[in-house]
Amino acid sequence: MSSNKESTARTLVVALVVSLVAAIFVAGSAIYLKTPQEQNRLLDKQRSILAIAGLGGADLSGDQVRDVFQRRIKAQVIDLPAGEVDTSLDPDTFDPLKAAQDPKTSDTLAGDQDIASIKRREQYTTVYRLEKDDGSGQLEALILPVRGYGLWSTLYGFLALKPDLNTVIGLGFYQHGETPGLGGEVDNPRWKALWPGKTLFDADGKPVIAIVKGGVQQGSPEAAHEVDGLAGATLTSNGINHLLTFWLGEQGFGPYLDKLRRDGV
Repeated sequence: MSSNKESTARTLVVALVVSLVAAIFVAGSAIYLKTPQEQNRLLDKQRSILAIAGLGGADLSGDQVRDVFQRRIKAQVIDLPAGEVDTSLDPDTFDPLKAAQDPKTSDTLAGDQDIASIKRREQYTTVYRLEKDDGSGQLEALILPVRGYGLWSTLYGFLALKPDLNTVIGLGFYQHGETPGLGGEVDNPRWKALWPGKTLFDADGKPVIAIVKGGVQQGSPEAAHEVDGLAGATLTSNGINHLLTFWLGEQGFGPYLDKLRRDGV
């Protein structure tokens, strides 16, 4: 009987030791892989920003992306309600999407405010200044993060503006779950090519950019700020309309853009 008890005890001890070793190995692997995974996510984000700003992105190697980003991109954290740069937060470590989930660093949006269907809006977010490659610090493009709900998913992307803060350089989404061939056509290069040169605001500073069902009527006064709708994807098109109106308005980057216009870019 004693022998059986000792055998059982040894078995349990061995099982416990094996479990502990396995747990330590898994935890160690997760810690070891965390840095490369985070680096890859950061590189993908940087590549998306450069692509939307018209600097290639997908055609650049990882080292080239990092080099261009370091030389020409200046990230800044913005206090959205105040419309001002906040230097107390590090743009390299601050995560706006995490901030949007925390009641201490975000605001709940009422129904009529939440046209982009994001539920909460972070109080601070990160914008990216593409500066000229001559060391002058002059703005060549301003890249703004945007997001909002389409048909099946939240679309996450960037909108790049010229220094006039009105003309589009590019719009693109780096993450979404829309239907391939329908709402997923937001990734189609032909559709993305319709955006450069479009204007966002009217003379009073009101957002007027719009995706129109049936296509833009060329020659009409509205054509300068209209883009062809996505065929068979009306709800995704509507979602993009809503997210752009939201982020270009008072709840989004409106105060920040107004301040830039007053003080200079």
